[in-house]
Amino acid sequence: MEEHPGLKMGPLLRLADGGILGIGSKHSYISHDEGVIWAEYPMFPGSDQFDLAPGATVITRNGTVILSFCNLKEKSEWNWQPEISDMPDAKIPTYAARSLDGGKTWQDVQKLHDEWTGANRDMIETHDGSVIFTSMMLRHNPGRHTVLTYTSRNDGRTWLRSNVIDLGGIGHHAGVTESTLVQLRNGRLWMLMRTNWGSFWETFSDDEGLTWKDYRPTNIHSSSTPGMLKRLQSGRLVLVWNYPFPEGKNSYPLSGGDSQWSEVPVSNHRGEMSIMFSDNDGKTWTKRRVIARITQEGTQLTYPNIFEARPGELWITTGFSGELRIKLLEKDFL
Repeated sequence: MEEHPGLKMGPLLRLADGGILGIGSKHSYISHDEGVIWAEYPMFPGSDQFDLAPGATVITRNGTVILSFCNLKEKSEWNWQPEISDMPDAKIPTYAARSLDGGKTWQDVQKLHDEWTGANRDMIETHDGSVIFTSMMLRHNPGRHTVLTYTSRNDGRTWLRSNVIDLGGIGHHAGVTESTLVQLRNGRLWMLMRTNWGSFWETFSDDEGLTWKDYRPTNIHSSSTPGMLKRLQSGRLVLVWNYPFPEGKNSYPLSGGDSQWSEVPVSNHRGEMSIMFSDNDGKTWTKRRVIARITQEGTQLTYPNIFEARPGELWITTGFSGELRIKLLEKDFL
């Protein structure tokens, strides 16, 4: 494991010509020297309409790059009202766009919903060629978050919305949020959702992400933070996430429980980043290993992204309030 200074924070993907594409708030970035030097390309030149919170990217088998993002230009003011545990009319719209030239220019920009979105965390292309990405919507009376996905069957030209997964909750970080997904070997889609209930919850789709069902808790303990789940070229799954408490401890100070953050007390531990692997589509996992710890007070390790730069070589970055840039090898954890 080693640090990778200068690496863009992700999401990252490998282009058809061997370059690496990263996405920022106003520019896309392309590197042809494995992340050392990056060329900048304005996302929407001549327009002041967008300020991106990048979501997820994928390059399809047809060579189309597809991006999900939130537009902070349209973000409403933070106006959480404690007396009603809600934020009426809250907005951070979710968009999708696509590029036919490896991320240098973008077209078919579409707003998919206006509702407040925490983060659009993940995107995959299925065996059948559908592109699916995870998103969120804030619901009201009382305020709480919900998860949904969007599916495109035509390389990102148009999108279909799934059912909205609303498991209740009260608070500005309540409900289900910021999910990650993979396609299992049997063709089903498996999604893990961030919760305040001590573990990821899971849900499954048998129709390319149009319908999600069988919502239930997993035995993967997690703090109230998003994980990242990826299928590697080896066929294994890898999960990077925040455990509820530090290694060697069995507790962590709780917050929430007041129907403002959430209706239940919750661990927000973000001081360590953990990793584990599965050979059998998540039925069992390797031993959890801590790959990074904070070294500076006030920083966090959270919101991970995973990029498999070469078979078995993983580049892991984090964002939000602390920036981790590391390379590690799959074989060192098996």
